Amino acid sequence: MSVGPLEIGILIVVLILLFGAKKLPDAARSLGRSMRIFKSEVKEMSNDDKRFEEQRALEAQQTQTIQPQPIAQPEQYKPQQQP
Repeated sequence: MSVGPLEIGILIVVLILLFGAKKLPDAARSLGRSMRIFKSEVKEMSNDDKRFEEQRALEAQQTQTIQPQPIAQPEQYKPQQQP
């Protein structure tokens, strides 16, 4: 089932009858803007996901390299014996 030229022609005639010839360019322009905005938002969401994953990887790498060192215990004080 494919859309042939006859179906496209009928669709165009119905659209012109419904909206009028003056409003069709405005409607098409609005549709184009909406699609452009939608595409940019989807792309931005994809970039946000990538940045989030990179940030998590960087944080994981930093926590692995920074490990607390044990505090050295001072030597016990031993009083010297007097002769």
